[in-house]
Amino acid sequence: MTTASAKPAKAPKAPQPLTPADYLKKILTARVYDVAVETALEPARNLSSRLGSTVLLKREDTQPVFSFKLRGAYNKMAHLTPQQLKKGVICASAGNHAQGVAMSARKLGARAVIVMPTTTPQVKVDAVAALGGEVVLFGDSYTDAYNHSLQLQKKQGLTFVHPFDDPDVIAGQGTIAMEILRQLQGLGSQKLDAVFVAIGGGGLISGVANYIKAVRPEIKVIGVQTNDSDAMLQSVNAKKRVTLADVGLFADGTAVKLVGEETFRVARHLVDEYITVDTDAVCAAIKDVFVDTRSIVEPSGAMAVAAVKQYVAKHKKKGETYAVILCGANMNFDRLRFVAERAEVGEEREALFAVTMPEERGSFKRFCELIGQLPGGPRNVTEFNYRISDAVKGHVFVGLTTSAKGESQKIAANFSKHGFKALDLTHDELAKEHIRHMVGGHSALAQDERLLRCTFPERPGALMKFLSLMRPGWNITLFHYRNQGADYGRILVGIQVPKADDKAFATFRDTLDYPCVEETLNPVYRLFLQS
Repeated sequence: MTTASAKPAKAPKAPQPLTPADYLKKILTARVYDVAVETALEPARNLSSRLGSTVLLKREDTQPVFSFKLRGAYNKMAHLTPQQLKKGVICASAGNHAQGVAMSARKLGARAVIVMPTTTPQVKVDAVAALGGEVVLFGDSYTDAYNHSLQLQKKQGLTFVHPFDDPDVIAGQGTIAMEILRQLQGLGSQKLDAVFVAIGGGGLISGVANYIKAVRPEIKVIGVQTNDSDAMLQSVNAKKRVTLADVGLFADGTAVKLVGEETFRVARHLVDEYITVDTDAVCAAIKDVFVDTRSIVEPSGAMAVAAVKQYVAKHKKKGETYAVILCGANMNFDRLRFVAERAEVGEEREALFAVTMPEERGSFKRFCELIGQLPGGPRNVTEFNYRISDAVKGHVFVGLTTSAKGESQKIAANFSKHGFKALDLTHDELAKEHIRHMVGGHSALAQDERLLRCTFPERPGALMKFLSLMRPGWNITLFHYRNQGADYGRILVGIQVPKADDKAFATFRDTLDYPCVEETLNPVYRLFLQS
């Protein structure tokens, strides 16, 4: 009997990439509502009015962990076997995914080890620990934490729950798009022109794009990244995944050096357009969200709002309808100081200048009068920093309110036209972050200086009234003022007063309508400012 020669075994076929139809099924059957809630889709009335289009906010900032990440994390873990859950799970995250995994693990009775970058805001670290997650801090970015988590996974036999590069995670995030389209009907509308989605690793936009393109392909899906963390945009342009050497950390929730393989594949084919936004624009968007909702979202949560404003301005759109996903609200309270400082500049409601003026009596008053006569109406002074340093000319750091973008250059030209040479600092990072706080120091020219700390009512003319009460022979040697958004502003002013005028100065100080405290003998002043 003869036997046929054995045929070589065929190599197993590589699994076919999932199509939007495949993802549609996974999204429709995703298990997210054991822990997540269907968040509201609500109109941003003030922002919509300003833009001339309807902006709808998808309030993922109101999830139990204040972020959409809970959806994908739970959907992934709900598909694990009992044996896998018994051994436990591990993830790497800048914070929001970590909280999702920790809450999901608590719901499913599993151990959760969370590796987080050392740069993660403390509010997120504390939140993860409160949910029962075992926190391990490692590295400066998500990628550093991710590589360390893979080592721990192998050592401890844990199941890795990826924050974005996993079909089950992507499907969980895609339930947001499912809700948006359903909720549109509840608002009495089927019209939706575009959805704006922040991108870190790409899990959220992959889920949203798969659902939208499977159900309503005419709706644009627009991805948003910060200009210092644009790994997805660079990868799409290069047609391969690009690893960034470094990432910006202001929007820490999207600070990813390398996007996922699956998310890159999906985004590359399904995302219609990409927009990058800068830090100032994000700060302005955080304020926009607060004005409409009285809620404060984190920088990553506001990126999509910054992008829709940029999109409308660029394309000059009117009468359209946009959905914007507010993807998270986990931000350290202390960062609000920076956000408030930069929001007005981001919206270009404030312009900053370095102004050179003659170092002679009356220059300061003439400059203030010029501010009141600028084209477009009087401007509020938002900041004024000055310290005498030269016998011939003085340099002033000044901030002014503006009513439209692009005004700063015109204002600078107007100052120069009237003899006050001006440098526009509105878009200068060094000026905005550091120099504005460093104007001053010791000055040999500030002899016989008296220092007053005063509280001014925030209304036009208050400063001019103060200057009018001064004797013509007195010289201002120092001035510091910054608008803090309150009804009253605080100034620090140095005035050169000859000793023969001590009595007149006391009368001036005591008859002011504003609360003033003399700080000439303050040891801090003597140490840092007095010659």
